[in-house]
Amino acid sequence: MSLYPPPETVQTELWTRMPDEFRRRGDIPHWVAANRPGHTLDSFLEGPSFDRDGNLYVTDIPYGRVFRIDPNANWTLVAEYEGWPNGLKIHRDGRIFITDYRRGIVLLDPTRGTVEPVLTHRKSESFRGVNDLFFDARGRMYFTDQGQTGLHDPTGRVYRYDLASERLDCIIANAPSPNGLVMNPDETILYVAMTRGNAVWRVPIFRDDATSKVSIFTAMAGGNGGADGMAMDSEGSLHVCDAGNACVWSFSRFGEPRHRYCSPTAGRATTNCAFGGTDNRELFITESETGSILRVTTQAPGQPMFAHAEIR
Repeated sequence: MSLYPPPETVQTELWTRMPDEFRRRGDIPHWVAANRPGHTLDSFLEGPSFDRDGNLYVTDIPYGRVFRIDPNANWTLVAEYEGWPNGLKIHRDGRIFITDYRRGIVLLDPTRGTVEPVLTHRKSESFRGVNDLFFDARGRMYFTDQGQTGLHDPTGRVYRYDLASERLDCIIANAPSPNGLVMNPDETILYVAMTRGNAVWRVPIFRDDATSKVSIFTAMAGGNGGADGMAMDSEGSLHVCDAGNACVWSFSRFGEPRHRYCSPTAGRATTNCAFGGTDNRELFITESETGSILRVTTQAPGQPMFAHAEIR
């Protein structure tokens, strides 16, 4: 990023924190022991996604929970089950899908508080550990299969799944820790965060759904984390969470760094983000170490998945 002028630094605000009544203390679940060794966490938020009524859904990975936060920042526990829910996206038909590291792709019933399997394997092979997902305008699901991959083992995968035909295509099979993913407004480019590769890949998607000439869209600043969840605005600017560096970067469609949105909390795990709020131009960010949701107003509205209600 040193080739470009320094990006504008913008301070985010704390919108809400997980209430104390929902924080788990006193034990170290298996996910924390494996992924955050030496730490104790009362929660680890991920997967922010808005429904049409302006409610924000988030997951809590180590404790297998899904929460709904209403426009007035009131929290409701929607589901608690045996799993590690990570990414969450709401389909245009209203169904809520989750990438669960242990279970694969699952469907959440928010009324009953249950999940049911949608996609658990490819052929006879289990997934490495699915991470995040995205729906294109045709309702097809793109998702990452990260597992414990990284520069030492660049075998993470990116898939596209057609829910209607049940066709599953592997788009990339050599990814070092694929994480968040999103498409440009024209849906000709798929961007994939490579957390342990400290970069975002640019994956062209052609009319026949084939891809080639995959490249690095931007290299990140380094540090103890890397590129994580992402969101796209209506002008084609990409917003990338930098987990470990307590910020979200915004890049122009040409890869120029424009803004650095900084966390006001003591935590550094800015893991995922979603557009919502007034005119869909507020970016909501999960800061997972402190169980916080941050908010900042951006220059352009987010790329809409469907009509958002305002957050007051």
